[in-house]
Amino acid sequence: MAAKITKTDEEWRKLLTPEQFEVARRKGTERAFTGQYWDLHDQGAYLCICCGNELFNSETKYDSGCGWPSFYAALAPDRIETVADRTHGMLRTEVTCSRCGAHLGHVFDDGPRPTGLRYCMNSASLNFVKKDGDGK
Repeated sequence: MAAKITKTDEEWRKLLTPEQFEVARRKGTERAFTGQYWDLHDQGAYLCICCGNELFNSETKYDSGCGWPSFYAALAPDRIETVADRTHGMLRTEVTCSRCGAHLGHVFDDGPRPTGLRYCMNSASLNFVKKDGDGK
């Protein structure tokens, strides 16, 4: 894993759209069924919008019906971090980028096999890179 990235809010604001900043840096969320990737079926990789860390790939993406991009596994365990989230009167597990700390979404234990997990991510926290015709 590459070195940790730390920037000020002002530096992040210069690099991100207002929505991306609100979601990724302020732990916001986009409305269900509105993000650009919730219904994307192309083959490729999903990277952190803030630092480019490769987080998920299309092979583990599935339609969970929740309105956000959902994956049953991260690319590798060291690409993400999880922390207890007790906001909004609930106990959930927040998922962040291990490289820059960007808020990605939450993980739930109601996903499909083989992991039983549902990584429910915000499109605003991700950048999709399509795999070319050669499988690269």
